Amino acid sequence: MYAADEQRALYQLSKELLYQPAAQTLFDDPASRMADLCKVLRYHEWRYYVQDDPVISDFEFDQLFDLLRKLEAQHPELVAPDSPTQRVATDWSGAFEQVPHLTPMLSLDNSYDAQDLMDFDTSVKKWCGLDKEAKVEYCVEPKYDGGTIALVYENDRLVRAATRGDGSVGEDITANIRSLKSVPLRADFSQYGIYKAELRGEALIQKAFFEKMNAKRQEMGEPLFANPRNAATGALRMKDPSETAARGLEAFLYQLGYAVNEQEQPVTHPFQTHDDSIHLLEKIGFKTPLTKTAAHQHLPATRTCAGIEEVIRFCSEWQEYRDEYGYELDGMVVKLNSIELQSRCGYTNHHPRWAIAFKFKARQATTRLRDVEFQVGKTGAITPVAKLEPVHLAGVTVSNVSLHNADFIAAKDIRIGDQVLVERAGDVIPYIVKPLEELRTGAEIPVVFPEICPFDASGQVRLQRAEEEAAWRCPSCTCGRQDYQKYVFHVSKSAMDIEGLSKATLERFIQLGWIRSLVDLYRLDYDRIAELDGFGKKSAENLRAAVEKAKKNPIHRLLHSLSIHHLGQKASKLLAAEVQHVLELRNWDLERYQEIKDVGPVLAQNVFQFFQEEQNVQLLKVLEAVGVNLHQTEEDKKPASNTEGPLAGKTILFTGTLEQMSREQAEKRAASAGATIASGVSKNLNILVVGAKAGSKLKKAEALGTVTIWTEAAFMEQTPVEEGAS
Repeated sequence: MYAADEQRALYQLSKELLYQPAAQTLFDDPASRMADLCKVLRYHEWRYYVQDDPVISDFEFDQLFDLLRKLEAQHPELVAPDSPTQRVATDWSGAFEQVPHLTPMLSLDNSYDAQDLMDFDTSVKKWCGLDKEAKVEYCVEPKYDGGTIALVYENDRLVRAATRGDGSVGEDITANIRSLKSVPLRADFSQYGIYKAELRGEALIQKAFFEKMNAKRQEMGEPLFANPRNAATGALRMKDPSETAARGLEAFLYQLGYAVNEQEQPVTHPFQTHDDSIHLLEKIGFKTPLTKTAAHQHLPATRTCAGIEEVIRFCSEWQEYRDEYGYELDGMVVKLNSIELQSRCGYTNHHPRWAIAFKFKARQATTRLRDVEFQVGKTGAITPVAKLEPVHLAGVTVSNVSLHNADFIAAKDIRIGDQVLVERAGDVIPYIVKPLEELRTGAEIPVVFPEICPFDASGQVRLQRAEEEAAWRCPSCTCGRQDYQKYVFHVSKSAMDIEGLSKATLERFIQLGWIRSLVDLYRLDYDRIAELDGFGKKSAENLRAAVEKAKKNPIHRLLHSLSIHHLGQKASKLLAAEVQHVLELRNWDLERYQEIKDVGPVLAQNVFQFFQEEQNVQLLKVLEAVGVNLHQTEEDKKPASNTEGPLAGKTILFTGTLEQMSREQAEKRAASAGATIASGVSKNLNILVVGAKAGSKLKKAEALGTVTIWTEAAFMEQTPVEEGAS
């Protein structure tokens, strides 16, 4: 329908109408501008609805549509019968004590489309022992994107509030929650025979308030919050409750998860359905999804649906309406309404069988790839980074996106100058979905991956690529960038956890010549630090305390912090449990490493090689001399296995190029699900996740015949993100 030249012209016209200064003159020639808007809107309708391949975001489309609507409102005599606005019924719209929860706060399984919801309905009927044709009643409500909270009321008074934590234990944030005016300090549960109750909910910030708050921070020269969710979750952990209150937090309660009388017997007679329980909370003064606010006038936030078909329709409505809602949402939650049927369905170790999250489509936008720069990581891996024309995407402005590796670039044929479709997978990780090849002009430049390390001054250090690895690595570090990344990782929360040594602070100390090795991190001159601009005596003393605390860390943290390739947290704990002192590892041979379950040949070789290099041994000796603990602690003796999660007890390996996430992110997700990350294909491997251009690992796994092969999509489906997580 549209030739390539015409498509490029219409795309460019769309961008001009949206972003060029000339857009302010739209109203000077209304007839011409209305014609242009109708033309580009029809094109984008064709791309979205016919080709199922949009080249602009929904947000950008809505802006164009609104421009046309405004013009038509001012000049009704110029409205064309075939204007896009004339379509019928189209809606374009560590410091807190840990406390146990009264009942586990489980995750939710995820669904992404109508078929997923139909499959969920089928499973519910099976678990409930119902006929396949039966109509099951569900309650559908927003999946708020904020900070998950649990409130405990006893004898009608708020006695405790906690974060979700790990689902079993959370952080006590009672003082902060008491500062929220939307949370009653007293609620009349006793009239329903309830003496003790635990409620589940979400702490949110209205998007409008968030924008005002960020505008004020910008005026004050303070760092901007990335999005309302980050601002809300950060506010929950403020040390000063008045600062929490100043963030404008509101609490929506959506579940009465625990209710007992004075004899600690379950109380259910006031509510037989989930909907009943929400109405009960609403009646006694809580803000719930039922509460009418200025944030939603056109569509109820919750609905009791007679059958899965109605559920699907309601979720679809909300997916379209999402951007107009006053709070951030990332989906809808579908719950079996009957409490009795919920009991029949029961739970897995991970999620209730009677509820599921319907996830909204990931946010997308289009922009131009201006350039590609290269960065070096802590293991010497050279990572290409796309430099984009800044684009607003799911609450943040994105200008840099990782391109992962050379294979990723080649597989997608990404070129400098391309118009690209950018997405935040799960509203968290920005990545390039694809280049818009039909919009190319011929001026685009292929990305050339360097053969020589781009940071080596001599221009002679050639990059190396290990067999079956996607990353090219610099074999030596003469520029200091790799050392800097090692310092950043060493002090990070997952490693030695030295609070106060941010990237900027590390960079500053390096420039001052105060840090030339890891050892220097533990012998800083705090008197000199106190004299630096932006520090002072208190900041310097806080940093001293953080460093002294880190010196006492268990040795599994130290091992993980050394940036040994493939040595993650799990394997570090396995090694720490086997030695009384870290330097015992220099006496181990390869066979000794591989005697440990879940330590494969590649990882064994990497750790063995590290402890055979005298400079590394000397580094550890000097670290010990300045006070860093190298002896096994009681914490190191604890078992490292994760016995919970959908992949508990399984070993998993990734091969090929992943598109939805980086390899590191995938491994973290797998570990969170209980899996052990294998270092190679062997008879002990359970699952191989295959991305684009998978190589010999796939062939070996297929030859074994005992390894389950998953696509990336299957892996994501089997490892759903926890409720309240991004």
